Amino acid sequence: MECLTLKKANCKNCYKCIRHCPVKAIRFSGNQAYIIQDECIMCGQCFVVCPQDAKQIVSEVGKVRVMLQSGAPVVASLAPSFIANYAGSGIEEMREALKKLGFYDAEETALGATMVKREYDRMVAEENRDIIISSCCPSVNLLIRRYYPALLGYLAPVMSPMQAHCADIKRRIPGAKTVFIGPCVAKKEEAQECGEVDAVLTFDELTEWLNQENITVQPASELKKGGRARLFPTAGGILRCMEKPNAGYTYMAVDGAQNCLEVLEDLLHGGLHHCFIEMSVCTGSCVGGPVMEKFHRSPVRDYAAVARFAGKEDFETGDRDPLELSKTFTVIEKKLQPPTDEEINSILRQMGKFKPSDELNCGSCGYDTCREKAVAIYQGKAEISMCLPYLKDKAESFSDNIVNNTPNGLIVLNENLEVQQINSAARKMMNIRAASDILGEPVNRILDTEPFEKVQRTGRSVRDQRMYLAEYDKYIEQTIIFDRDYRILICIMRDVT
Repeated sequence: MECLTLKKANCKNCYKCIRHCPVKAIRFSGNQAYIIQDECIMCGQCFVVCPQDAKQIVSEVGKVRVMLQSGAPVVASLAPSFIANYAGSGIEEMREALKKLGFYDAEETALGATMVKREYDRMVAEENRDIIISSCCPSVNLLIRRYYPALLGYLAPVMSPMQAHCADIKRRIPGAKTVFIGPCVAKKEEAQECGEVDAVLTFDELTEWLNQENITVQPASELKKGGRARLFPTAGGILRCMEKPNAGYTYMAVDGAQNCLEVLEDLLHGGLHHCFIEMSVCTGSCVGGPVMEKFHRSPVRDYAAVARFAGKEDFETGDRDPLELSKTFTVIEKKLQPPTDEEINSILRQMGKFKPSDELNCGSCGYDTCREKAVAIYQGKAEISMCLPYLKDKAESFSDNIVNNTPNGLIVLNENLEVQQINSAARKMMNIRAASDILGEPVNRILDTEPFEKVQRTGRSVRDQRMYLAEYDKYIEQTIIFDRDYRILICIMRDVT
C-alpha cells in the first residue's frame, strides 16, 4: 500500500518537493509530480513543503475502525512525542480518549524504547562491533538499505521501539491487535514489513477522528514523570537514555536528512571507528516529524515538553532475550541504471548547455546541478522543460524572432510612458538609428503621447486607428493595448503610406 499519494489537480509544477527531497525520489511527467515509491525513504518532506497540499498521507482510520468492530482487543502504542502534540495531556488522559473510540487499552511506546536501548547497551558492551547506527528511524533504515548498501552491516539489527512494544503487547495480551500512533509517515511503511504492528495512525489522523466523534483529550491535573526512554523522540534522546558501558566508543547524535547523508558518505570513505551513531532523518528527531512539522511546528517547546515528561530511571519491562528483539535488514536493489557521459552530454546539449559555463547549476529545477538533472531526464524522472533558464532563453528567442521579423512596428512602454522595447520596423518608420537611442526615454521624443495617455486613463484599447505622422511623412494604422497585469502599453504600427 502506498503511504504517500498525490492530488494531481493541486500540483502546480513548482518543483518545491524535488528541491526538498533528500534522495530526489520525485518524478515529473505531464507537469505533475509523482512519488517514486521504490526510491522513497518516507521522510515526508514533500508532504511538509508542498504549498498546494498536493501530497497526502494515506489514512488508516478506516482500517482501525474495522479492527475495533472485530471484537479483538485493540491496543494503542502511543509515541512519546504525544506529550508535545497534545500539550497538557498525560498518558492517562490519552488512554481515556482512546477508550472512548473503542480501544481496549493504550500504552506508551517508550516501554519498547526501554527494551531497545538496553539492547543497544548490550551490543556496545558485549559485541565487537566497530560502528553501530541506531535502527529506530525507519527513514534512516530505508536510506541505508536503498542508497548505502555497503553500510548495512553498521545498522543495528534491532527492532524499533514501535515493533518491540507491539510485539510485547501481543505477547502479554492474547489475540491483541496493535495500532501505533505518532508523527511519522515512515512508520506506515515499516509496519507493512512486520507482523507486530497491525496499523499506524498519525497524530493528525487521530485528532481528526476524535473531532468527528466529539471527544476531547482532557488536560492532566498533574503530569507524572516516567521512564527516561520518553526522551527517545528528541535529538540525542537515545544517547541520554543509554548507560554507554563502553568508554572506548564515541557516541554521537545526527539529525536532519542532509546531515545523515553527509555522515553516511563519510562512513563510506572510512576513517571513523568505534562509534555509536544515533541517527534520525527528521531535524530534531521525532518531535520534528512531518506531521508535527506541518501542523505543530514548535521545536523548542516540543523538546521542553518531552524533557519535562521524562524521568531519570528506566521503565520496568523485565529482561528480554536479545533474539526476541533482533531484526534482519536486507538490501533493496536500485533498478535504475546510470547513463554514460556521452548520454549525459547529449541531454545537456538538448538543454542548450554546450560548455561548462552554460551549466548554471541554479537549482530552480530541484536538482543541485545540471548534470544531476540530465541523469534524471535519462532515467525518466524529469523533463527538459523543468530547466528555468532553458525555458527563459527559449521564450526570449521565440519572442525576439517574432518581434524582429514582423513587418509591423512594435513599441512597448511602461506606466511612465518610457520606451522599454522597440523593433527594427518601428525604428525604420521613424528614422531611429539604434534602439539604444530611445530605450528608457519618454515616448514624446518620437510620438504624440495623447493616444497613449487616453488608453492608459480609460483602460480601453485602440485598434487600427489611422494616423498621419507629419514628422516622418507616414500614414499608419495604430493599435494601442494596455496590459493591466504587467502595467505596460503595447503599440503596433502598420505602415499604410
